[in-house]
Amino acid sequence: MRKNFGKKTIITPLPVLILCTYDEEGIPNAMNAAWGGQIDMNQIYVSLSKHKTTENLLAKKAFTVAFANKKYVKEADYFGIESGNNVNKIEKVGMHAYKSEYVDAPVIEEFPLSLECEVVELKEDKDGYVLLGEVVNMSADESILTDGKVDLGKLEPIMFDSSANVYRLVSDVVGNAFADGRKWM
Repeated sequence: MRKNFGKKTIITPLPVLILCTYDEEGIPNAMNAAWGGQIDMNQIYVSLSKHKTTENLLAKKAFTVAFANKKYVKEADYFGIESGNNVNKIEKVGMHAYKSEYVDAPVIEEFPLSLECEVVELKEDKDGYVLLGEVVNMSADESILTDGKVDLGKLEPIMFDSSANVYRLVSDVVGNAFADGRKWM
């Protein structure tokens, strides 16, 4: 038997994305954004409400996206509940940011995987903003690489479970893409 929930949506997994920008004075800011994903090979989207980050995106036209992981779940959560208008959140949690080589935005050293992006569009809608970004570089710490590729098992990325308002670990490999289904070919 199934239970109906009405207009409730669960799309999973929702990656916990940490958007990083500089403000007009060059102070780094980070925010937790769970409503986002990949559109194409080199484009991402994120749904945002009005924040210091949206102001920074309009001013700088650049951002980075780090993937929150198990090791830094508390810091990632803090980035979503504190305003960058009140405090330098990156400094407050003891993390370190450096300037991307590719865009005018910070990279947080402690998060081992980051996408460095240019703003393609920041469109205002009835609920806030939709950000479309073009990835110009992906950087990964060697500690999360296996055979020269990003190993999600080593990264231990977390996802946002919108049904229970908790973070969950993205976990085990359960199949081989573009291969396991060939059984019926």
